[in-house]
Amino acid sequence: MPRKFLVVVDDSPEFEAALRFASRRAKSTGGRVVMLRVLPSDSDAHWSGAREEIARQQREEAEGLLNRLGEEAMARSGAAPVFLIETGDAQGAIRKVVAADPDIKILVLAAGTGSRGPGPLVSAIIKHGAQIGGRKLPVTIVPGELTEDEIEDLA
Repeated sequence: MPRKFLVVVDDSPEFEAALRFASRRAKSTGGRVVMLRVLPSDSDAHWSGAREEIARQQREEAEGLLNRLGEEAMARSGAAPVFLIETGDAQGAIRKVVAADPDIKILVLAAGTGSRGPGPLVSAIIKHGAQIGGRKLPVTIVPGELTEDEIEDLA
């Protein structure tokens, strides 16, 4: 099986650098990109019908986002990406999907730019080490401000 590069699809400005890097690495190594979108598990809705509707809308939006971004990933990597949608916190979702798929070999994250630090997910992964999903998993942290040409050169 080809090695898989896991990218967490979030709303951070640096996410696109992680996706571009993972896609180009997948292409150069014959691998595939796995795109994980994590939905929040709690809502402020007090009635189950409202909660269900919110969850349905969030899932629909996530599917649309993954399909749109997946076209870019496919064009860059040469292979259709794998789409995953999980509910909960990002770290828990990462552990779950890594434990379920031994072909995920590398987690690709992008560090935040400027004075806001590397970002909460990068900080958490660094703090807890590379033990993810019950196994050691290499983590590639891409500078969020890399240009397309720089990513092309590195990947």
